Amino acid sequence: MHIRENQKKNRIVDIIIPTYNPDENTVFLVKKLLRQTYPIHQIHIIDTDTGRFPQELNQLDEKIQVTHIPPEEFDHGGTRHRGAMESHAEILVYMTQDALPANERVIEELVKPFGQENIAATYARQLPNADCKIIERYTRSFNYPDKSYVKSLKDLETMGIKTFFCSDVCAAYRKSVYESLGGFEEKVIFNEDMIMAAKMIQSGDSVAYVAEAKVIHSHNYNCIQQFKRNFDLAVSQAEHPEVFEQVKSESEGIRLVKDTVKYLIKIRKPWLIGSLVVKSGFKYLGYRMGKNYRNLPGWLIQKCTMSPRYWEKYDTYERY
Repeated sequence: MHIRENQKKNRIVDIIIPTYNPDENTVFLVKKLLRQTYPIHQIHIIDTDTGRFPQELNQLDEKIQVTHIPPEEFDHGGTRHRGAMESHAEILVYMTQDALPANERVIEELVKPFGQENIAATYARQLPNADCKIIERYTRSFNYPDKSYVKSLKDLETMGIKTFFCSDVCAAYRKSVYESLGGFEEKVIFNEDMIMAAKMIQSGDSVAYVAEAKVIHSHNYNCIQQFKRNFDLAVSQAEHPEVFEQVKSESEGIRLVKDTVKYLIKIRKPWLIGSLVVKSGFKYLGYRMGKNYRNLPGWLIQKCTMSPRYWEKYDTYERY
């Protein structure tokens, strides 16, 4: 168990948001963060520079710091870690540019569990967007239920892979623990949040899912996008066997499909089961290919991934 800093009523909180082609929705996100009930010390936007950046973000508030990085420097873990190392806050909150606080108490609720010394990280509930399709809407409720809970190593046998689940769509980390564990992986295609959560849990700490902290975030991915997302997810698992070899993801995926079928029957929309089966097939195929990416030629990997720059930057092919 890690030695903790002295408990304080209001901990210093910084928010770190990596962006790529930010737009008016990102501006709206920042405005909503500035209206949060919990005092925020700084909002650090780390933008992958494409020449498109709303100047309004530079002028909204003195709490906002903007850093532009060239596209070749972006990394899911490394960019977020850079934000952590430039912060002097006690709590690091990460968000993505496409998530919106559902109310003004998100940060307050996200920080609240850190009053318990064993809590090393927290993450928020994700609610679907208004245009979210039925199957994805159910997936949100499956992964982000309306009841909070705390996860530790003792839950591994019953919860499996979900023990390590965490999402940087909206998550907070106790910086002292984050630093003691070396921070985010700096060469990671995906899952930097789960890898960190796993390290925290394996070292004896706990991770809290905070259903009261709500953000609006969902995607209507098509079959190819689902394939590519699951390919990258599986690559991250294959590259970190120290985390993922001890738990299996497939069983959780099967449970989601079964529960979704039951839900579609319950709401009397059984014709959507065909779409579910097809999309689940693409997800599984992407997952299996990602798990075995070392056996694939480089040109095929580039067709399968959502993150082509990852492979260019780290020259992963040379590891074969």
